Amino acid sequence: MDELPEPVPGPLEPGGAALDRRAELSEFLRSRRARLKPQDVGLPDFGRHRRVPGLRREELAQLAGVSVAYYTRLEQGNGRNVSAEVLDSIARALRLTGAEHAHLTHLAKPKQHKRKAAVRQQQVRTGLRQLLDSMDGIPAYVSGRRSDILAWNRMAAALFGDWSELPAQERNWARLVFLRPDYRDLFVDWDQKATDIVSYLRMDAGCHPDDPRLSALVGELSVKSEVFRRLWATHDVKEKSHGTKRMRHPLVGDLALSFETFGLVDDGEQHLITYHAEPGSASAEALRLLASWGTDARRVPLA
Repeated sequence: MDELPEPVPGPLEPGGAALDRRAELSEFLRSRRARLKPQDVGLPDFGRHRRVPGLRREELAQLAGVSVAYYTRLEQGNGRNVSAEVLDSIARALRLTGAEHAHLTHLAKPKQHKRKAAVRQQQVRTGLRQLLDSMDGIPAYVSGRRSDILAWNRMAAALFGDWSELPAQERNWARLVFLRPDYRDLFVDWDQKATDIVSYLRMDAGCHPDDPRLSALVGELSVKSEVFRRLWATHDVKEKSHGTKRMRHPLVGDLALSFETFGLVDDGEQHLITYHAEPGSASAEALRLLASWGTDARRVPLA
């Protein structure tokens, strides 16, 4: 399948707009502090006398071994000159996951990107597209920044729908999951899929807060989907990994498929995602049937 051309800016995209990195840093730290209870970190709980959810700033600063004033400046969004060692201490005090720790570092100590790099066209190598086409019986696709779907094979079209029938700017997992009822029907655990997509976008936003297309996407989904708006406010982050997805396909019924995510060495913003079924299972037979149908398997209108 052809790769996705870079989307044309939509009507909701503010010219030159970007996510506020300082606000993102402040809200992320507040949200992580609020989820910890004193007893979680071995501190006494004063019960009804506590006026804030979770840990106080003073308690967090004590656990991290920094002054209250220093931590307060950081939580107010001022990450200038903060050291990696201090961030490590704060991450440990907040019990951050690996993905959350990386997100904190991106927000507090952002890498300097040339502005044009944030909006450059995403391209899939010819060899990778040829690999996709050669993967018979395995639904596979390449995703890029902002959860864009860049390239896919025949089996992915049979499983998820023929994305070539969609306008280029609509080939995006966030838009599909939150704005299309047929994808809500496709994923049995739609709530988890929605949570995952928002968590991936949050990680992306931490790496590229100056990406106006990402900002526009977040703005559009916040307006059109109350669920997206609620999930975005949690500030949860997650890296693409592996697991199992349960689906209900309109042609072959229920499937339980394992997925694997492979980051590309030469482009850390692109990932190859594959799906497979346990050999001999009903899901494996369902994939075999989908392979025989090809792209005709999802002739449920996509547009």
